[in-house]
Amino acid sequence: MAFLGTAVRSYRHGLMRDLMDREGLDALAFTSGDFFQFATNFHTDVLPWERPILCVVPRDGEPFVVLNELSTNHWRYAAGDQRLWVTDAITYAEHPRLAARVPVLAQWPEMVADRLRAAGLSRARIGVEAAGGPLGRAASLLPKLVLEPVLSGMRALRWVKHPDEIGLMRDIAGLTDWVQDRYREAIRPGRLVMEMDMAMAVRLVEEAAVRFPAQHVEVMRCWTLSGPPSAAPHGDGKSSSARIETGHGLVNIVVVRVNGLVVENERTWFCGPPSPRQAALFAAASGANEAACAAAVTGAPVSAIDAAAQAVIEQAGFAEHILHRTGHGMGTLGHEFPEDMAFNHRPLLEREVYSAEPGLYVFGLGGFRHDDTVVVGAMPEVLTQAPKDLRSQTIT
Repeated sequence: MAFLGTAVRSYRHGLMRDLMDREGLDALAFTSGDFFQFATNFHTDVLPWERPILCVVPRDGEPFVVLNELSTNHWRYAAGDQRLWVTDAITYAEHPRLAARVPVLAQWPEMVADRLRAAGLSRARIGVEAAGGPLGRAASLLPKLVLEPVLSGMRALRWVKHPDEIGLMRDIAGLTDWVQDRYREAIRPGRLVMEMDMAMAVRLVEEAAVRFPAQHVEVMRCWTLSGPPSAAPHGDGKSSSARIETGHGLVNIVVVRVNGLVVENERTWFCGPPSPRQAALFAAASGANEAACAAAVTGAPVSAIDAAAQAVIEQAGFAEHILHRTGHGMGTLGHEFPEDMAFNHRPLLEREVYSAEPGLYVFGLGGFRHDDTVVVGAMPEVLTQAPKDLRSQTIT
């Protein structure tokens, strides 16, 4: 089973207690979907702007959550599978009931204020992502309560992964490598790009059912850009009739999330032999990717990953074709913290996880990008292992 268990719960909640100790806080309160999942191991099935949620983790005492009624049975399923890290939950309704009434959305602030009182937190100093919104309205009912924004500290909780998290990400990476091999079999002239991607997503789902039975698998992207449109990292907005042609370079993106952890795997392909210019750009992008992975060394600056990739590209004479930073953190989200890696000079910490995806984009010709998911260490570990040499990536 790849569900994150009690060891990860203890690790994450230990990090939270350390943050509370440093900041003099009595509790942390999480109101966004990604932080809610980080604290509870529950995949949020609502949009918090529409149906607010709350997880409170006290410095002393058991955590508790506030859920929308839509999540009732999902929460019960998760509890039955012993996947939840929080067992104390109260629910509010979004429609009036004739019997067994509970508070409705309009009463959310009062309900939360009552729950904070019951937990002995009515005079507490609680660290939050932001002090406004529904939680702010609840706090206004408790004059002695202080909401202290500590978003930067909360984000830091998600930098360093527990070994069990790395293990799961390693398994997810193996699934993405498998899908890249299926792309090698699928690329051919004349094929609709969207049809190919849908077929690859189906293959991914079938394989995921074997590797991760009865687990939460999300196919976040099986997406390919073929030919000149790949010069725009996210496409040209005309995907419906795009077809692969002989001579096209292709950039594909495979992003999978399993049980709340994400892995990215991107490769550049050629349908038919590349031109000398395509081959030169491919070599520069490949060298930059390898340099970025090698730079993910404990104690080096975060920005060293981006700097290493840029140095390779500049030496090759293609610096004008860089359109984005080399990557970003990986974890609960596909784009995880830190998102400012090109300008972040703090030391890298062991077991942080990053994407290494330097890219080159030549208008009228196409894009060139490999992306690997890499774990920071004295010797960085590249989790994604799909081939990326020119011979392997050329479909003849």
